[in-house]
Amino acid sequence: MLGNDRSHGLWEKTAPAPVACTPLHGDARTDVAVIGGGYTGLSAALHLAEAGVAVTVLEAVEPGFGGAGRNVGLVNAGMWVMPDHLCDVLGPVRGERLLNLLGDGPREVFALVDRLGIECEAERSGTLHCAVGRGGLAEIARRQAQWVLRGAPVRLLDAAETRARTGSSAYAGALLDARAGTIQPLAYARGLTRAALAAGARIFTGSAVRDAQAQGGKWRLSTGHGTLTADRVIVATDAYASGPWSQVRTEQVHLPYFNVATPPLPPDIRETILPGREGAWDTRDVLSSFRMDRAGRMVFGSVGALRGTGTAIHRAWAHRALRRLFPQIGPVTFAAEWYGQIGMTGDNLPRFHRFADNVISFSGYNGRGIAPGTVFGRLAAALMQGTLQDGELPLPVSPVTRPRLGRAREAFFEAGAQIVHAASMRW
Repeated sequence: MLGNDRSHGLWEKTAPAPVACTPLHGDARTDVAVIGGGYTGLSAALHLAEAGVAVTVLEAVEPGFGGAGRNVGLVNAGMWVMPDHLCDVLGPVRGERLLNLLGDGPREVFALVDRLGIECEAERSGTLHCAVGRGGLAEIARRQAQWVLRGAPVRLLDAAETRARTGSSAYAGALLDARAGTIQPLAYARGLTRAALAAGARIFTGSAVRDAQAQGGKWRLSTGHGTLTADRVIVATDAYASGPWSQVRTEQVHLPYFNVATPPLPPDIRETILPGREGAWDTRDVLSSFRMDRAGRMVFGSVGALRGTGTAIHRAWAHRALRRLFPQIGPVTFAAEWYGQIGMTGDNLPRFHRFADNVISFSGYNGRGIAPGTVFGRLAAALMQGTLQDGELPLPVSPVTRPRLGRAREAFFEAGAQIVHAASMRW
């Protein structure tokens, strides 16, 4: 997008064409304005439109431009932190609500895919959290025990079964989560866009909101070429926020993440790597993720940004890591490479904000945007309709807080990933 091959990489090459939308011009009116065309905003717009509410999305570039079009495509259940952590932070009532909501999140995503006929390479084979060494094995064992107490279908695999399922001998075991799966993330965002439009939503692209003014109980949102007056507003910009309510971004610390993709692998090689089509990631602090797309391309990623000195460092590391993990692939030239930013909150949990009585925001998915964005978009729609109240949510209303040394930590993460990847691989 915007002439940058490293913004969306493989996903832009293989997704259906974007829906033809235009910028907002002149003065318009709506019941609910949604700022941002990622999973949260598109899900909210879809559910509002299907309920007969006049809803308008203002998107700065095009739907899926932010994290929704750049991520790995793992449809995970829950957050990446331990389940008990949610209850420790949120309390037992809200914590269990959030675990139930997000545990069912992948099922909600796949149900939408089926109901709306979205072509997004949906795979419902689960995910594998792969353990590196004894420490990693202990970590996934704790995670499995906490989920099993809540009735989740998660299972520990030994090294032999992990090797059979991944095609790699690098792992001491894995946690198989049968609730989860993978999608083509940009294709999913574009599918939600089409569905929302078909249901009656209006979506304007190239329409970044530059100013927001409260006038007589309504909000007047100004873009470069027009204005939109709305009774209620959903701020769904998350880590790519700018303009009014940009504090949604500034309360997060950006963690860069990149992916590379091989050309389609030969069928005999393809059958040895993730034959069940699970998505996978590991337990390292500077983690790696890997999955296959439907054409048999290996999508491999880790922490880091493909810019400046990081481009050559991370690319070389990816070649070395693939040779170590999957020697059967042999030498490859990457067919695509891209990166984006993950917004991390202080406690690694999502946020619900009320900027005014009629302005709300969900954000802070900490690298788990697909299912949480989808379900929180539905909850945002319910709040706007008055069919759900704040006290029924799995999250409290939170004040916006700025992280200490946020920009310095972002620079540290980007430089630290380069240092780790430049070093020889010590597994």
